[in-house]
Amino acid sequence: MKTDIEIAQEAELMHIRDVVAPFGITEDDLELYGKYKAKTADGLWNQVKDRPDGKLVLVTAINPTPAGEGKTTISIGLAQALNKLGKKTIAALREPSLGPCFGIKGGAAGGGYAQVVPMEDLNLHFTGDFHAITSANNLLAALLDNHIQQGNELGIDTRQITWKRCLDMNDRVLRNIVVGLGSKTDGVVREDHFVITVASEIMAILCLSNDMADLKERLSRIIVGYNYAGEPVTAGDLKAVGAMAALLKDAIKPNIIQTLEHTPAIVHGGPFANIAHGCNSVQATKMALKLSDITITEAGFGADLGAEKFLDIKCRKSGLKPDAVVLVATVKALKYNGGVPKSELGTENLEALAKGIVNLEKHIENLQKFGVPVVVTLNSFVTDTEAEYAFIRDFCEQRGCEFALAEVWAKGGEGGLALAETVLKTLETKESNYHPLYELDLPLKDKIHTIATEIYGADGVTYAPAAEKMLKQLENQGFGDLPICMAKNQYSLSDDQTKLGRPTGFTINVRDVYVSAGAGFVVVLTGNIMTMPGLGKTPAAYGIDVNEEGKITGLF
Repeated sequence: MKTDIEIAQEAELMHIRDVVAPFGITEDDLELYGKYKAKTADGLWNQVKDRPDGKLVLVTAINPTPAGEGKTTISIGLAQALNKLGKKTIAALREPSLGPCFGIKGGAAGGGYAQVVPMEDLNLHFTGDFHAITSANNLLAALLDNHIQQGNELGIDTRQITWKRCLDMNDRVLRNIVVGLGSKTDGVVREDHFVITVASEIMAILCLSNDMADLKERLSRIIVGYNYAGEPVTAGDLKAVGAMAALLKDAIKPNIIQTLEHTPAIVHGGPFANIAHGCNSVQATKMALKLSDITITEAGFGADLGAEKFLDIKCRKSGLKPDAVVLVATVKALKYNGGVPKSELGTENLEALAKGIVNLEKHIENLQKFGVPVVVTLNSFVTDTEAEYAFIRDFCEQRGCEFALAEVWAKGGEGGLALAETVLKTLETKESNYHPLYELDLPLKDKIHTIATEIYGADGVTYAPAAEKMLKQLENQGFGDLPICMAKNQYSLSDDQTKLGRPTGFTINVRDVYVSAGAGFVVVLTGNIMTMPGLGKTPAAYGIDVNEEGKITGLF
């Protein structure tokens, strides 16, 4: 079987204007980045904003395992399959981060014959959105330190600076640094920190903004730290908003590329779901809904993270209402949750499957709490057996879920027809009664407790003294009515990544809390989650190269 990059590089791409023409978009509605990439021009939204929305389908998954679940692959394959069935469908996806691309996870363009292309461009610099976000973030940091150096008129307490610099790379040595060393003219010496760009509040702001005016208003609310009186200091106070917005003027426009079968994909924004809110931009999703019969979107990592944040943060803030959820699993991943080592996942093991399927069960229960119909799909592998499929199908149907196999990795849209037909049946016969999990007027601790007990299955929540203090401070400052963005490891329902399956008898440990006032949520750091990842012993970067003809190899 060919590698993902070989399949992508052998594909015959259409000019992007021809890909979007059947959806009523002309070349004048695009800002072209070569032949195969484009941003939407400023006037397109005004042309389509009064159209009725199509149906919205969210794709999520069980907790990720080393076996791989293929959530993005399913999203792309499902969109291709729906177009084969005559439904105008657009995929609305996130942009990949360079960090995991060069780290352990690889890219995020799908796989096999369910990919978006050009995959090398998407996985690397694409249209420069992440660079613009990084620049805007670090401009604010530079203006902050310059203000302190130039007399500190705002009385910023250097011990209470919360704004961090960012870089779109896994670089652990930047987590905790000291800046301002040298002479007096080199700045004020203080401790500083980096986060990965996808964890920057500016990424979240860009993804939640409706337009430039909304973006600038949100940027102005960013809290960079506190003054000596304990009052928040904002980006607006630092007069940073206009210049930051200028850096983001193109990044705010959604990008359009194509799948291997020429289905349009609007790919825009990319916050991580384990340390941020994990969803593509509101603008991209809303644009897709106006242009298509069905929009397929996804949220990062498992349903305990990305889907919960999609349903509790993105939908609540944007007015979006999903019509159905597709929950992705694999036989291998369920057996892994049942205790089978990675080397033995290709062997039939119904006993381990019965043990591990409780992870799927919990995610089904969680999604049903939001009132949205659930379709379970298995990303199929050649080592799967009919007995394993039958066991999982019966398990899902007993819990009120539709079920379908997907073979999109090997067969593209053709391999997703069974799933597409099941999704269409669900959209036609089951009504979505979407509602968030909690009300915003609850105290912050009650909202955290609700997520921890209802979604993760925890017995309760413990708080470090610093987190307790910050929660009280945020409520006193008027931020108590914001939704919660939990930062938690992605591998387990708990905050301990070694607890697989459906763990019980545990508590969630909150070590720190901060407010993303511009994005409009309170971030809760649990366990040992890091906002700046590190590279592994053998990073994927070792296998990436480019030959004399300029052809990239080793991306996956």
